[in-house]
Amino acid sequence: MGYSKDSPVKDILGDPQARRLVEQALPGVLNSPMATQLTGFPVGALVAHSPAIQDDEQALSALWEGLAALDGSPALRAHRPFPQPAQHYEDASVPLGSATVSHTGSGRAREPYEVQLDGPTHGNPFVDVEVSATFTCGEREVVVGGFYDGRGRYLVRLLPETAGAWSFRTSSTARSLDGIVGTFTVEGAAEGQHGPVHVDGFHFRHDDGTRHTPLGTTAYAWIHQGADVREATLRTLERAPFTKLRMCVFPKSYLYNSNEPELYPYPRGEDGQWDFTRFEPAFFAHLEESIRQLGQRGIEADVILFHAYDRWGFSDMGAAADDHYVRYLVRRLAALPNVWWSMANEYDLLWAKTEDDWERMAALVVKEDPVGHLLSIHNCGPFYDYTRKWITHSSVQRIDVYRTAENVDEWRRQWGKPVVVDECAYEGDLDQGWGNISGQEMVRRFWEGAVRGGYVGHGETYYRDDEQIWWAKGGQLTGESPERIAFLRRILEQAPDGVLDPLPSDWDVPWAGVAQQQYLLYFGFGRPRFRSLVLPPGNAYYVDVIDTWNMTVQRLPETVQGACRVPLPGREFIALRLTRA
Repeated sequence: MGYSKDSPVKDILGDPQARRLVEQALPGVLNSPMATQLTGFPVGALVAHSPAIQDDEQALSALWEGLAALDGSPALRAHRPFPQPAQHYEDASVPLGSATVSHTGSGRAREPYEVQLDGPTHGNPFVDVEVSATFTCGEREVVVGGFYDGRGRYLVRLLPETAGAWSFRTSSTARSLDGIVGTFTVEGAAEGQHGPVHVDGFHFRHDDGTRHTPLGTTAYAWIHQGADVREATLRTLERAPFTKLRMCVFPKSYLYNSNEPELYPYPRGEDGQWDFTRFEPAFFAHLEESIRQLGQRGIEADVILFHAYDRWGFSDMGAAADDHYVRYLVRRLAALPNVWWSMANEYDLLWAKTEDDWERMAALVVKEDPVGHLLSIHNCGPFYDYTRKWITHSSVQRIDVYRTAENVDEWRRQWGKPVVVDECAYEGDLDQGWGNISGQEMVRRFWEGAVRGGYVGHGETYYRDDEQIWWAKGGQLTGESPERIAFLRRILEQAPDGVLDPLPSDWDVPWAGVAQQQYLLYFGFGRPRFRSLVLPPGNAYYVDVIDTWNMTVQRLPETVQGACRVPLPGREFIALRLTRA
């Protein structure tokens, strides 16, 4: 069998004839960072992202025909289906509900409450045993799926949203875990515990009504680093303005991501291969603790379920293993209040998965998450259909080297949902176009997105000899944009209701705010000495000249009204705020 579009890049790199064919069609492509880092990628992904050949159908056809004529391409790995939970896992001699149960007599609203069952260990409880619990408070009833935590421990976790007297009853395919009952009391939420974030129109609020402003950053593989780096990451976040962190469950293999993690999600079998029917509880406990540590600092964990930057095989486990993982992950994490779900980082690079796969797994997330945490999916090239019912908000990567945040208001109209530009490029100095914009440009993109009614995300990619780069591993921030993003956060908090919505604008300057009450204009690259305005009649307005880079707010001595001319400093990155007197 010859090579095809689905053949891994590593097979092409290892075959001189195949490599020669690809290099003849696309000179130098196999020496690119994408090829050398993404050796598990299908070669078709490399070709699809090489525009030089896309318009030459004859050359493309000749390339695939030439590769198909060669010998040595390994057959695509067959994925085995999983067994269903065993209906007779324990025989009739085992008394119903005989497992030991442990739980506290009280908990707090908006904090995880856990029921532990100590039960059987024979066979493979990760797939053999299904366990759940029905929690009841008055007329409120919540069914929550449980999971096996190893060493005979089965856990069911609830995130109670209200105080009151609660009870539970378990259900299981294992007789000893079935029919166990208990009661507990939930007290009011602790001060500062706002609960999960949900969509509020084009914006976001916590359960208690507190406004959430998702000014995010990215440290994809921070949980896969040593303890010293993880601790440095948390210390940095304590001083930073960010309220959300994008992070991967699976380890990442890409530029500046070459180290092996200390823990993996799966154990290895005797043959050295991953056993996708079992999980490594120590890894997931570490993941949970990392998310809790973010929550203690007021940071939402935007948990990325899948990504393509993989040398271990986690991006192509097969549908049964994918579903098994999604179900287990959601059941473990859904009770944590500061979780967001991201089905994928750059879903379109995961060539082993189809749109049907994403739809199936997203439905599984919705089914297994009784809290209804925010849920989205992130693109590399083409957007996913963000109008899909299960998607709560868009999670967008740049569509152009320069222009992305400028589209936020249009995307709001197109999708009817909040727009989060999770990747607008990164402040740094790497040789890749996504990783070398200036701090000024990063701040400009944040303001452009904000004044158009959306939210832009941050990342930092300054080169270091030790390859300790924030966007990849966390650690320390050294760029110029974070303190200016903190300044923007303060400006947003001062807006009516803590948000900006786009208003009818001039052709050269976007306007945002609340009509009649407050207007915010952002000039970006423009540097006018003054601006002529026509304001609604009958109102006088205070005028604040905001220098978004130097982080100053200068109130002019006199109010303005009607047709007026406002003096400006003639510098870039100036905003103008008009507040009704």
